[in-house]
Amino acid sequence: MKDLKLFTIQYVGLKEGEHNFEYQIDKSFFDYFEFDDFNDVAIHVNLVFVKKATFMQLHFKVDGKVNVNCDLTNEPYDEPIHGEFELIVNFGQEYNDENEEILVLPYGEYELNVAQYIYELIILSVPNKRVHPGVEDGTLESEILNKLEELSLGSKKEQEDNDKLQTDPRWDSLRKLLTDK
Repeated sequence: MKDLKLFTIQYVGLKEGEHNFEYQIDKSFFDYFEFDDFNDVAIHVNLVFVKKATFMQLHFKVDGKVNVNCDLTNEPYDEPIHGEFELIVNFGQEYNDENEEILVLPYGEYELNVAQYIYELIILSVPNKRVHPGVEDGTLESEILNKLEELSLGSKKEQEDNDKLQTDPRWDSLRKLLTDK
């Protein structure tokens, strides 16, 4: 955890006002959190740290890409990542992080490690369903896609046509009543 010290901000020595911190995140960052869903990571984090007399305001912004496997085909692709997060840091008698947007630090603290907040922002910026762009536009050729197409039930139009052919003939005379008006 020695390298996570890069994400520690010693706010006691900072003057009041706005301070900018920038971080480059790669795959090794996620190894500290034992998270291995990403094949590769290239993310830029911009942190605007505003120190005021009684509190601090942190604005995180992440931009970049992560290489993940598609949920349908298991093909790797680059997923663009964009996200923002606001955090207010107040001071109190004891540490309290129950509210996700407000952090309360004890009065004696002098530093804040932001690695966990960056980690969570990146993870939450990745879509729940990861679909390769080639699947969406139909340009990806894959054995898995071919097998899925082969095993699918067919198009909705084919299913509707089959449903019409398989209707119970006793209902046909009742349907005529609806159209004879």
